[in-house]
Amino acid sequence: MSAAPVKASESSTTGVFSRGRAAIAARTLRTDRWWVPPAATVAGLATFVIYATIRSFVRAAYWVPDFHYLTPFYSPCLSASCVEGSTHFGTPIGHLPMWIPLGFLVLPFLLLFRLTCYYYRKAYYRSVWMSPPACAVAEPHAKYSGETKLPLIIQNAHRYFFYVAVIISVINTYDAVISFHGKSGFGIGLGTFIITANAVLLWAYTLSCHSCRHIAGGRLKHFSQHPVRYRFWTVVSKLNTRHMQLAWTTLCTLMLTDFYVMLVASGTIHDPRLIG
Repeated sequence: MSAAPVKASESSTTGVFSRGRAAIAARTLRTDRWWVPPAATVAGLATFVIYATIRSFVRAAYWVPDFHYLTPFYSPCLSASCVEGSTHFGTPIGHLPMWIPLGFLVLPFLLLFRLTCYYYRKAYYRSVWMSPPACAVAEPHAKYSGETKLPLIIQNAHRYFFYVAVIISVINTYDAVISFHGKSGFGIGLGTFIITANAVLLWAYTLSCHSCRHIAGGRLKHFSQHPVRYRFWTVVSKLNTRHMQLAWTTLCTLMLTDFYVMLVASGTIHDPRLIG
């Protein structure tokens, strides 16, 4: 009679059965630079958070009246504290103290939409919480309760933040339309292209969201009976394969758009004009 095969989790020398990790002192046996991707992710996310936080509280150089350039970090500006001309939707909110950002109605939802995004979850779970930082590398946490308790249970509200993100994308589109303005009417400048490109990419990121894909084709048993939704689902599915790239791209375009508007609004540079 042949001997029974030894289980992978059973030591062939000691005969001791272990249900946990291998009894080795090293955190990992990997010799490659496995820490580079999570470190780069931390650096990228930290750069955006620090920049966006500072710019949100500065309250200066966010509106160019001659060309109707408004930074996305301050759109919509609904407070009476906003500079003249930047309040496209009126001022239903009175003057705000200096410690409240002028875009406080939008920024929390944008932050929550990104934080609960499936790609960003993977990014900061691995790079910030080290859960785990890389394949075959142990995480430092002794236990994990999943997204069933605070604060991670908030991740389940991602689909609702998506609806707010769509509204914000519409507002960004409006900002792009009014940027086609010159000193005497219609005009096009470099800022027009930057603001418009940012709005288009934000739409691409928003529509490539997994929640949008589910809204487009979820709970359908027969695509043939819903040709419009099926067509929308196929477009969203193609965008969904680029969700990670769009997530990083839009972080860069948001900072670029804001930085450019800041330079023009402060008089540091002049906006190159094609028309007007």
